[in-house]
Amino acid sequence: MTNDTAPQSKPRPAIARHRAALGGTARVPGDKSISHRALMLGALAVGTTRAEGLLEGEDVLATAAALRRMGVGITRTTDDDGNGVWQIDGVGVGGLHAPDDVLDLGNSGTAARLLCGLLAGHDFTAILTGDDSLRARPMGRVIAPLTEMGVQTSSRDGGRMPLSVTGTADLLPIEYVLPVPSAQVKSAVLLAGLHAPGKTTVVETMATRDHTERMLAHMGAALEITETDDGRRITITGQPELNPAEIHVPADPSSAAFPAVAAAIVPGSNVYLPAVGMNPARIGLFDTLVEMGADITRDNPRETGGEPVADLRIRAGSLKSVIVPASRAPSMIDEYPVLAAAAACAEGTTVFEGVGELRVKESDRLAAVEAGLAACGVAVWTEEDRMVIQGCDGPPPGGGEIAANLDHRIAMSFLVLGLATENPVTIDDVRTVETSFPGFIETMCGLGADMAANSTEQTA
Repeated sequence: MTNDTAPQSKPRPAIARHRAALGGTARVPGDKSISHRALMLGALAVGTTRAEGLLEGEDVLATAAALRRMGVGITRTTDDDGNGVWQIDGVGVGGLHAPDDVLDLGNSGTAARLLCGLLAGHDFTAILTGDDSLRARPMGRVIAPLTEMGVQTSSRDGGRMPLSVTGTADLLPIEYVLPVPSAQVKSAVLLAGLHAPGKTTVVETMATRDHTERMLAHMGAALEITETDDGRRITITGQPELNPAEIHVPADPSSAAFPAVAAAIVPGSNVYLPAVGMNPARIGLFDTLVEMGADITRDNPRETGGEPVADLRIRAGSLKSVIVPASRAPSMIDEYPVLAAAAACAEGTTVFEGVGELRVKESDRLAAVEAGLAACGVAVWTEEDRMVIQGCDGPPPGGGEIAANLDHRIAMSFLVLGLATENPVTIDDVRTVETSFPGFIETMCGLGADMAANSTEQTA
């Protein structure tokens, strides 16, 4: 697999500026979290899983490439409309083969952490690595519970990649209380628990996204979920056979956040986003925008493959500041950078509480957002695990040159802000945008945005 975000490739700057209202329909890419899980659980099923709507960004393609290296047959065809249809020929629980090379996961923390769970029950060694950003991210949170189960690992200082994982056919079931809310750690333990005899339990005191649980149940895993005084207990009975499934991946709410916020902050805008995933553990951003005064309607609510879906219409409106509580962070942890763009345009002072987790994402997102907003003339400061943004009650000055730090969400968030500022906003590098939102700039331009890469010229 070619990694276009490798350090030796040439930076690709981009620019965004305010021109006119946004309007029309945009089909955002498939949900990244569900796409990763469709490939991984399809690989562990007995039979052939068929997935439509899969995100075909670099992160998900890295997962597909890693699974192929371990003996999983994965092919892509197209339907009559030219959309991708993926077929995963599962090898069964415990059926992966030792890879013949290092598994390069590019920029994807989800792929890295969830694959550790898959590898846990296999009696071979695999080495995981990634790009500069991924190699800087700590893996200790996922290493700790897997070590309790009998997995052996070796990593750089701080639990950083490259990471060697040696699984075992004699994996131990455990009960593990998540020290911090993390769907990735929870999922890794549950995936490892598939390979362990008996029952493995994860306890989360604060609910996180539950795509893994939903898909496991959809594919026939023995799963028990109970709400207790100590938190939500998820118990999986190990060593089952998973059933292959038809999976229709909804549009990613984290990707939909970018055109949604753009429509909310650019005056006169009216944007329609069909078939967006409405998983309650993922829609904190939309709930917050509504609290701020955004005009968002949810049409045609339905369920697809165990996941709730709806069509969203977003119209521009006057936004007011809010206090976003720490309890909402797990449902929108990836959306704070683009919410910061909305807060910059709002009236009053917006506060994000309990967002320390943003310091250990693809970049230190708290630092990146603070630096970027300040460069665009917005008053902002951080206090330990909270961020405070003084809104401009209209268009911020803009004019900033933003360092994306190889972080796709920082790049897209400030391009969205640039659509509402008085002066253009420039991003130093948008290569990593393809990891989660292929064709992002083209999609936004299709809605009328003035946005371009590798050029400072006004778009036509």
